[in-house]
Amino acid sequence: MAITHEEVRRVAALARLRLAPEEIERLAADLSHILDAFTRLQTLDTTGIAPTAHAEDVVLPLRPDEVVNPPADEALLAGAPDRRERRFRVPRIIE
Repeated sequence: MAITHEEVRRVAALARLRLAPEEIERLAADLSHILDAFTRLQTLDTTGIAPTAHAEDVVLPLRPDEVVNPPADEALLAGAPDRRERRFRVPRIIE
């Protein structure tokens, strides 16, 4: 499937990109090549293959979600130049 120079210009305008003529030429060729690859992929018979299948059985190791270092409020706030109760106090930046 060939992408025309006009289509590349239109997409570039939508993305607010300024492209040189040689860039338009190169992008048209690259995008056409990508679309041809997808066209070839569409010809493959994928019946019987689950949509989320992987080439390998992938199992992500998950660790239990445990708190191993509970927050120590006084230690965290010890270096704060200004604080109120258990919070840092910062200058107001929005009027």
